Amino acid sequence: MENVVFKTKIIWSQIDSNNHLRHSAYSDLACQGRVEILEQLGITSEKMAESGIGPILFEEKTVYKREIAPNSTVSVTCLLESCRTDVARWSFRQEIFREDGILAAVVTTVGAWMDLNKRKLTIPPADFAEVFLTGIKRTADCTVYEK
Repeated sequence: MENVVFKTKIIWSQIDSNNHLRHSAYSDLACQGRVEILEQLGITSEKMAESGIGPILFEEKTVYKREIAPNSTVSVTCLLESCRTDVARWSFRQEIFREDGILAAVVTTVGAWMDLNKRKLTIPPADFAEVFLTGIKRTADCTVYEK
């Protein structure tokens, strides 16, 4: 298990009637993983607000592998799967592991940056691009492409 960006304990409100992690909680964990990696690299919510941009998702796909039990601890990874050279578009591959090291889910997201004032897609500031291209670990088959 490499590239863990955060660990957390599963709480009661994340459990469904079958006594395991509810499906939407996987999305919440993956989202927090993306926030964590951006924060670690200096793309904080404050910096995004100052720049007038924010990340948006076009697609999210979750492949469930194993159940996650109540009160257990999970680890979440975050790898860059693809992005444009200006990082206006990107995708992440995230894995959620149980505390016993078993892969529980794989979450793939495709997104972009939105100008929060114009409510239109935008290219982020150059320093955001620099962080994406140099600071985020990549999948083995990561693709960086031109517009």
